[in-house]
Amino acid sequence: MPGKTKIELLYIDQQVANTPVAISIKSRLNVPSEIVEGPHKVFKSVSSANDPIRKGKEVLFLTRNKGAFIKTCPGTRSYTCCGYKILHIGTFCVMDCAYCILQSYFHPPVLQYFVNQDDLFSELDILFSGKAVTRIGTGEFTDSMIWEKWTDLSGLLVPKFSSQAHAVLELKTKTTAIDGLKSLSHNRKTIAAWSLNTNKVIHNEERQTASLSARLKAAARCESWGYPLAFHFDPMIIYDGCEEDYKHVVEQIFSHVSSDNVVWISLGTFRFIPNLKPIVQKRFPGSKIIYGEFISGLDGKMRYFKPMRINLYRKIVGWIKEFSTDVLIYFCMEDDEIWKKSLGFIPSECGGLPRMLDESAIHHCELDV
Repeated sequence: MPGKTKIELLYIDQQVANTPVAISIKSRLNVPSEIVEGPHKVFKSVSSANDPIRKGKEVLFLTRNKGAFIKTCPGTRSYTCCGYKILHIGTFCVMDCAYCILQSYFHPPVLQYFVNQDDLFSELDILFSGKAVTRIGTGEFTDSMIWEKWTDLSGLLVPKFSSQAHAVLELKTKTTAIDGLKSLSHNRKTIAAWSLNTNKVIHNEERQTASLSARLKAAARCESWGYPLAFHFDPMIIYDGCEEDYKHVVEQIFSHVSSDNVVWISLGTFRFIPNLKPIVQKRFPGSKIIYGEFISGLDGKMRYFKPMRINLYRKIVGWIKEFSTDVLIYFCMEDDEIWKKSLGFIPSECGGLPRMLDESAIHHCELDV
């Protein structure tokens, strides 16, 4: 397994070079830096590398987010969407997972961090003034916690959310970079969340991520600090012996934390856009994940055959319910048939998936309605 990725070069957009955030990050990184006029030189330097994806994890570009910071999760028609909102703090990731969609999503892939935080907080103020129950997270285009070493983002976001009563922030990660959360005033308005997988998948497919044991120990620490928790089994990989391995993951969760403090658990099997396949073949030649029994889904992504998905879902749902019948379990981007055959109901019978998740957030995070 390759050594841990670290930032080797810092590019700073000249428009933000004198901002306090950029100056602070530069001082913390202590690597060669260059002020540039826009992203063109950055993108060119990454694109010309033998492995642009690897190179993009070693180069950090500080710039402005010229679009919206708060976005609606795009979802996919024909599959049930959770109605989540995205807080777009930056792009890409220093970890290196074989299945990661970001390898083919950004062209070229570049680690970017947006320093115009005044605009971010202005958008949050508008969101909070609406008084609507909102679930929002920073982990859609990056990992929520990889920025902890260089920025004060969580130290700003968590207290910001603690001061209102209608929205909840979810910080989703595969790291253990949680020390900064310990002393923050959170008022249970921030959910500490982990993406989980089996030891085999973590070892073989998730380079430079924390071990399963380390992630769950971190979750237990966050629970001791009063944070509500969430877990995401996504993507679940089907392989010989996977069922027993996923059962072990479920057992490990509830040996570390209380089921009463888990806001939700999501399930989703591996799916990928076709142009990810040659990237995985080139960058992860030992990986077998793209050679399973797949069929093209309604969204154009390759998915495991539906009976295979249902079989694994039903089993993991059963194992979770052995520990708690109250934990909210939901599927990420699956249709009504999957819901009915795996959980015994469809979201519309309960007011829809967004409402189900809102109600769990209201209960666990003490939101006002």
